[in-house]
Amino acid sequence: MNENEVSDETCSIYRARGRDNGAECSPMIKCMNCSPSSKKCDVPDSYKIFHSDEYGNVKGEEDMMQELFQRGPIACGVAVPDALETYTGGIFNDTTGDTELVHAISVVGFGVENGTKYWNVRNSWGAHWGEEGFFRVVRGTNNIGIETDCSWATPKDTWTNDERHNTTKAEKEHPLNDQIQAEFKPQDKFLSSTTCRVQKAFFKNGARPPLTHAWDDIKEEDLPDSWDWGNMEGVNYLSWNKNQHIPVYCGSCWAQGTTSALADRFNIMLNNTNPTPIGLNAQVIVNCEAGGDCEGGNPGGVWEYAYRHGIPDSSCEQYVALDLHKQGYGRKKCEAMDLCKDCSPPPCPVG
Repeated sequence: MNENEVSDETCSIYRARGRDNGAECSPMIKCMNCSPSSKKCDVPDSYKIFHSDEYGNVKGEEDMMQELFQRGPIACGVAVPDALETYTGGIFNDTTGDTELVHAISVVGFGVENGTKYWNVRNSWGAHWGEEGFFRVVRGTNNIGIETDCSWATPKDTWTNDERHNTTKAEKEHPLNDQIQAEFKPQDKFLSSTTCRVQKAFFKNGARPPLTHAWDDIKEEDLPDSWDWGNMEGVNYLSWNKNQHIPVYCGSCWAQGTTSALADRFNIMLNNTNPTPIGLNAQVIVNCEAGGDCEGGNPGGVWEYAYRHGIPDSSCEQYVALDLHKQGYGRKKCEAMDLCKDCSPPPCPVG
């Protein structure tokens, strides 16, 4: 990151693939966007970039605490004894003495509970695991080798002057770019053009309105001049931005806009007290055709599905921008695996 440019998740979505299993480094891997009009994917003309500035190593309880407190989270290697894989909560304390570093995590904080010191750790195994994707482990005894080998980096300021990567002609025509043909064929049941939602949202079983609508509670003249849930006195209550156009084009705006708005409302109701911002899974909505599919749909169907079934969070099912019948699973009906899965080689059991 210090010597090169790194893009964000809306530029290159995580697909669990790399150059050893079919995704070689290319300009399109760094940032891509797929268009229904051109029927292909391309590298955007420009996109935001991120760099590291300073970076180095740290180890040992005290130095790790100092680095965390003064400058932020750090990345550490850890061992993975069997008990960690089945961890569900509490302060983890391995008794096997396993300190072989085979996994990487980020340490985000430290604390004390009932006299036991601990590290607060963010894992990458999904929010269904552990304490909503986090775990706590005993601090000060190098449990699971967590105090053996850590590293850190500081961000370089690329936002003040809005530094961007400007794509060259050679990058757009790079031979390793994956020119995926975007299948976008609007179905008569919803759409007649390259739009991705119906003209008017509807509810098959009728709406569920409150006794009093919001617009009946407050007079228009009493509303503030400005209001933004992304900046409420410096606090952001919004879930993250998403890109429905990668890794191929999918007309899922009807699922993306609704799940984003509802996730925002969860963050508001929880007053941002959840360990991470709520992110609701748009791919599950597409998988289960909860209002439509990659050829477009009805936002009202999402609200009805959420009311009847609930929606898992985004760590349960990766967005692949494909209808279920195109994903190679050999089934067309939404099943438990299409709501939440977890893969540990092999196979991939339901989470």
